[in-house]
Amino acid sequence: MKFKRWAAGIVALLLVFSLGLVACAKPAGGTPEDNPVPAEEEEEVETESYKLGFSCINMDNPYYDTLEASIREAVEEAGSTLISKDPKGDSTTQIQQIREMISDGIEAIFLCPVDWEKIQPAVTELKESDIKIINLDTQVQNREDVDAYIGSDNTSAGVICGEKLIEAAPDGGQVVILECTTQNSIIDRINGFEETIAGEGFEVVSRAETYGEREEAKKQMASILQEQEHITAVMCGNDQIALGALDAIEEAGRTDMMIYSVDGSPELKQELAKDDSLVAGIAAQSPINIGKSAVTVAFQIMNGERYEEETLEEVLYIDRSNVEMYGVDGWQ
Repeated sequence: MKFKRWAAGIVALLLVFSLGLVACAKPAGGTPEDNPVPAEEEEEVETESYKLGFSCINMDNPYYDTLEASIREAVEEAGSTLISKDPKGDSTTQIQQIREMISDGIEAIFLCPVDWEKIQPAVTELKESDIKIINLDTQVQNREDVDAYIGSDNTSAGVICGEKLIEAAPDGGQVVILECTTQNSIIDRINGFEETIAGEGFEVVSRAETYGEREEAKKQMASILQEQEHITAVMCGNDQIALGALDAIEEAGRTDMMIYSVDGSPELKQELAKDDSLVAGIAAQSPINIGKSAVTVAFQIMNGERYEEETLEEVLYIDRSNVEMYGVDGWQ
């Protein structure tokens, strides 16, 4: 009997001891404190930094000012540098400024030529310096000399204006064309417009070179108004031309014509929004989107990645029925 009581006591002690071990046991695998894992250090991704140049036609034109701002924002966000030059519509100045940027060590350039033919010496020097050329908005004469082109579908913009004029004047009429023969983009717009209205009862009664400038457009339009008593529509190569034409028409007290343009600047949209405006419609482009696309392509080229050699941004038609939707205070 003593042996049985002794054995039972031993069993009881062992049971208590084992229960204590269970109570004190830690979860399988332990806690984070028991099993510390070294924190992984975030790997720093080095982004290549580039020095890029920007040379447009004239920064007095809000289109190019907005285009430059869009490009600058994207370039600087990527940790690179943008050097901008404004030739103010002078092709000789533009070539000299490009040479300065070559000396400054740019590796690529966003280029809108003042004159698509006269820019060739600068294009040749850029190529010889192995500087990548991203041609914007207005093409250079020798397309094969640039690495990429990004711009609006300018021919389509002219076609849209022509189609809208045919709708507004189905019986045809007299047309004035205000153009700029040194800018390929405007040449394409005018060609698209003329091809569309051909055979539709319209007669081009006058055309004038404006160099893409508002004051010259105003001067030329004032002269045309003295010669032409009946004008159905005025087709303008860009919004600065359209604003100059509008200035001349209003000063002459004429109210018998429609103005069509290509760009979509805030100032011309504000005129379009007026109930009695002579501005009938605008084939609008987006310098903001063109700028973003240009920077994307530029970095693809610089990084040796695949890229599109030509990118055409779609244009859209803005008239009085939808101008408020696109807004009159900024570019679309």
